[in-house]
Amino acid sequence: MQFYCLDIYISPIKRTMINMIINHLANKISVSIKRANPEETSSIEIMQYSLNIILNTLLILSGSALIGLLLDNLVDTMLFFVSLSILRICSGGFHLKTASACNVVTILLCTLTPYFLNFRGGIVLVINTISFIIMLLFAPNPDKNAQIPLRFFPHLKLASILLVSFNFIINSSVIGLAFFVQSLTVIPWKRRGK
Repeated sequence: MQFYCLDIYISPIKRTMINMIINHLANKISVSIKRANPEETSSIEIMQYSLNIILNTLLILSGSALIGLLLDNLVDTMLFFVSLSILRICSGGFHLKTASACNVVTILLCTLTPYFLNFRGGIVLVINTISFIIMLLFAPNPDKNAQIPLRFFPHLKLASILLVSFNFIINSSVIGLAFFVQSLTVIPWKRRGK
């Protein structure tokens, strides 16, 4: 059995133990919901797909929080996570090939970036400016499966630009780094047709 989750190809051989557990848990919850209310619920497959996204997000959030707590950097870790997530909702960006890779990379970015990098003054201004220019040029770059109507693209671009502009006012190193990392995912590094 092979299937696509967002634009992520998933094969039973390539799935990790954690993703298999998440998928199994999402299936169990979906079946329970369907049994409890068969007429007013979506199909088990649709609910399982949605629950997989929610459970993976919770895994990233809890993994980041745990590592942030262990590094005594919980506030910055959570601020980075929230900032990255909110901008990603508006701007889109590329996805890694597997959910496991996405989980690991996102947890490492959210925990290690604010722990090791703490810029001030001029450098924050530079990364804010780069993020602003990238959002101006490339946002939004939504996932091809998101099926967002083109009429919403100007609103998503404006929201992305306003979010990045907000950090010119508060001048947060953590938020600036989160926005910079997210802005790099919006750049179409390879041509779309390939």
